[in-house]
Amino acid sequence: MTAAHQITAGFMPLFDSAVLVAAGEMGFAAREGVELKLQRETSWANIRDRIAIGHFDVAHMLGPMPLACSLGLTPIASETIVPFSLGLGGNCITVSNTVWDGMAAHGAEPDLDPARTGAALGALIRERVGAAREPLRFAVVHPHSGHNYELRYWLAACGIDPDRDIEIVIVPPPFMADALAAGRIDGYCVGEPWNSAAVAAGTGHIVTVKALLWRNSPEKVIGVRKVWAEQNPQALAALLRALHHSARWCQDPTNRTELAELMADARFLGQKPAVQMPVLSGHLALGGGAERAIEDFFVPFDKAANFPWKSHALWFYTQMVRWGQLPHTPQNLAIARDCYRPDLYRSALKPLGVALPGANAKVEGALKAATPVGSAGASLVLGPDGFFDGQIFDPDQIEAYIAGQKHA
Repeated sequence: MTAAHQITAGFMPLFDSAVLVAAGEMGFAAREGVELKLQRETSWANIRDRIAIGHFDVAHMLGPMPLACSLGLTPIASETIVPFSLGLGGNCITVSNTVWDGMAAHGAEPDLDPARTGAALGALIRERVGAAREPLRFAVVHPHSGHNYELRYWLAACGIDPDRDIEIVIVPPPFMADALAAGRIDGYCVGEPWNSAAVAAGTGHIVTVKALLWRNSPEKVIGVRKVWAEQNPQALAALLRALHHSARWCQDPTNRTELAELMADARFLGQKPAVQMPVLSGHLALGGGAERAIEDFFVPFDKAANFPWKSHALWFYTQMVRWGQLPHTPQNLAIARDCYRPDLYRSALKPLGVALPGANAKVEGALKAATPVGSAGASLVLGPDGFFDGQIFDPDQIEAYIAGQKHA
């Protein structure tokens, strides 16, 4: 029997593509009448360009990338929308063993504390400046990525100017651990399993994680060509329902072994299941024998993890402005706000009777503990969602937030 809908989806070999991969491989898409054709890519630039020219209908994307596409920051501008988030958290910041030794000499502990490790890194950087050494080189996966913005946010909050005190370069995720081992970079921010891979190889040390920099914060999304979404509303709704069921399956601890084995397949990650388990359990080996369990390290379903909050899009927008990628104008703000589409998420999932947030945006960083919130359908719990430096982002106070941000 021919599927009612054929959808081509691009993805990167990262664990946070799991909801999309499992939707195709575990039969959730087929049950919704969708033939999901998964195509693995080697760089985020390829994902960006192939969705712009129509090779992909939808894609596993960096949370800020659809904004960049729609704001004309990409080589081929293309209106791209976000009707579904693939999860919260999942990234780490990893450094070489040499840099870790230097940080430890300045008080860093293997506890992932962002303030402590950031202060130690700052002290190491100042020591290197005094010795007239080259700046440390950190890699991120793309200029318009949560990785770039969270690395910069962490550094700036710890008194380090990311544009002057270090060098930031772009390296595709699968090449990060090898670049670190070869001495081409001194550290990086990337999603799993490419941090655990460096630890397993004995070449890197995890110093902090996204789940502690900004708790339960946005990461990858499903990016959709806006014109395709408008021409294929039923196909998109069917895909969103399949992704919902897949995300629920991925969240269930009883499925961890099967999911790790699926993602270990050479078509997806090609890394042993043991390297996948840290992202699922939140139990990370940091390097040097140190281990740490992190609550909500990666959340594929719970806490409205799949809801495309406009406040997430708007925070990414403020970082684009902060780091000089685009000017803050009413037109740019409107494009950013319209990029994430909770209306499409709600319309697709309402028939399932699942928990749907009552609002399209929320104040970010205000919840100190897990908190029940108003929702349609089943009960819904959000948070905690604090930034490590105690800052609050109110999407209704964009101008004040942008004005209050400093480079360091």
